[in-house]
Amino acid sequence: MTYGLIALCCLLFVLGPASGLTPGYGTGDALLAAQRAYFRRWGVVPAELFARPVREALTPATALFVHGSWVHLLGNMLFLFVFGAMTEERMGRVEFSLFYLGCGYLALLGYAAANATSEQSLVGASGAISAVLGAFLYLFPRARVTSLLPFLFFLPVRFPAWVVLPFWAALQWAAAGQTSAGPGVAYLAHLVGFGLGFGYAWVRYGRAARVNCAPAPAPEGENQP
Repeated sequence: MTYGLIALCCLLFVLGPASGLTPGYGTGDALLAAQRAYFRRWGVVPAELFARPVREALTPATALFVHGSWVHLLGNMLFLFVFGAMTEERMGRVEFSLFYLGCGYLALLGYAAANATSEQSLVGASGAISAVLGAFLYLFPRARVTSLLPFLFFLPVRFPAWVVLPFWAALQWAAAGQTSAGPGVAYLAHLVGFGLGFGYAWVRYGRAARVNCAPAPAPEGENQP
């Protein structure tokens, strides 16, 4: 299912206007207009979600499969590739699918509730992927993750998940407190998703289900909403 989600997100992105690869959307101003309309149609617009909740109820789900740029897509898919497979193997295909969609939906809904008057479209899978990271942290706290740190000249360094992922969450928290109004990264959706994922794994599996051995190393990417 992890690889299926990656393939679906990539396919939808390539066929959509954000990729710039589909001639039917035009170029220049026409392409920009098509992108805005596409994001508004399939993404979450908080003001519209709460003004017309029945009509817009599915947008937190559809937004999980829409990405705004190549960097946005590839960053999210790298994280899903690295952390999704092991989490899915532990949960099982069906449970992982429901977990991914449910936590992703609630993460975007939480962001929308905190920005209920915003007219900006919110798209991306990072709320759901953040939930995967939270579950991974609980289930595989000692798993070794290879990270690229700017202050070490991007040399690959291996740390256990219990070091890397809380550090990542702390960065999201700090960034969320500095985010101004307007388009940008939805750090709050990351935090909500991460908390939901960790909490779900904690309640669902309990202490006995945690894997303390270190599995094969995996690279860490950059997550954006």
